[in-house]
Amino acid sequence: MLYLRLFKESVVMALGSLIANKLRTSLSLLGITIGIFAIISVFTAVDSLEMNVRDSIETLGNDVIFIEKWPWGAGEGEYKWWDFVKRPKPNIKEMALLQKRTKSAEACAFSVDGNKTIKYKNNNVDNATIHAVSLDYNKIIAFEIIKGRYFTETESTSGKNIVILGAAIANNLFGPSKAVGKNVKMLGRSFNVIGVIKKEGENIFGDSHDTQALIPVNSIRKLLDIHARDLDPVIMVKAKKGISNAQLKDELRGIMRSIRKLKPKAMDNFALNETSIISNGLDNIFEVIGIAGMLIGGFSILVGGFGIANIMFVSVKERTSIIGIQKSLGAKNFFILFQFLFEAIILCLIGGSVGLLLVFILTAVANSTIDMTFSLTYSNILLGVCVSVGIGVISGFAPALMASKMDPVEAIRAN
Repeated sequence: MLYLRLFKESVVMALGSLIANKLRTSLSLLGITIGIFAIISVFTAVDSLEMNVRDSIETLGNDVIFIEKWPWGAGEGEYKWWDFVKRPKPNIKEMALLQKRTKSAEACAFSVDGNKTIKYKNNNVDNATIHAVSLDYNKIIAFEIIKGRYFTETESTSGKNIVILGAAIANNLFGPSKAVGKNVKMLGRSFNVIGVIKKEGENIFGDSHDTQALIPVNSIRKLLDIHARDLDPVIMVKAKKGISNAQLKDELRGIMRSIRKLKPKAMDNFALNETSIISNGLDNIFEVIGIAGMLIGGFSILVGGFGIANIMFVSVKERTSIIGIQKSLGAKNFFILFQFLFEAIILCLIGGSVGLLLVFILTAVANSTIDMTFSLTYSNILLGVCVSVGIGVISGFAPALMASKMDPVEAIRAN
């Protein structure tokens, strides 16, 4: 009951101080508000971006190895592009040989894409991504067909002119009308629409299926050179359950070296990429952004903390005679200490709450304007509250201690 009374009195006094000295208190609380806003907004942005990155990586597959000409990262040294540019590109024949020889893979697929225009009557979609893939692509990369179906083995092998459209392309070409069964024009040929992919929204890598058109790779081979200089084909290999990426990479490295007849001491002339390369690189970036946010917010909170301490020293001086009366009536030192300490904490909580409210508003605005999900998590709210309480304790302790040690007689006579 004592602590409840203490808390109640502190709330009343804190609000009284806020009302009585609106400008002075508001300016002091501004530092806390800005600090909490800076720290929590940065953490919210980093957490939300990280969540979106994880979701995007899941669509690529954590258990998939991408065999390409170019590595995704430099490794421990510099990025030796002058060596990488000389490498041959992966091809369908190599994918077929890998498929026969590997024992650790659940599925292998070949993929190559380029940007072309897709037409239907008077409607055009410019710069659409034409994604030519082999049969097992759907076993490796996650997506959902909501209308129609995927390629059959016969269609994939024969290179039939069929296409599966992304949601954005289907909507732009056909609107609300049915797309499946219609013919679209691209690459100078007519392609029959056999499916539409469920809307995914933008992802962090910008490779959503919404703006892609999937066609069998054998159908595009009739129309253009898939190993042309401006195209970058890739072989995708998904690991079997129980097989680690490291085990799969070791096997693939051996098979690829054998296919390309590399000598024992020769360097690999291909890259074995995996999504962990991206996530590890982004983790470092997020860490730097988080530290920068903490430094900026920490400086603002430090300034706000000095402001709160100043308010509390002034409050102690203004209420010196009241402190003396309380002590003469039997109030203990700890009662006076906690009274002023709670007041400082409540003032900081008010400033922190305003900062959290601004972060909430910012996330709501971002969600309505950007095609990406931002969320203020409970852990970040708790962090904001804890930082506010911590600053209140630190900035209010010295004034509270000074008030608790006052001599009651001297305090009563002070004013």
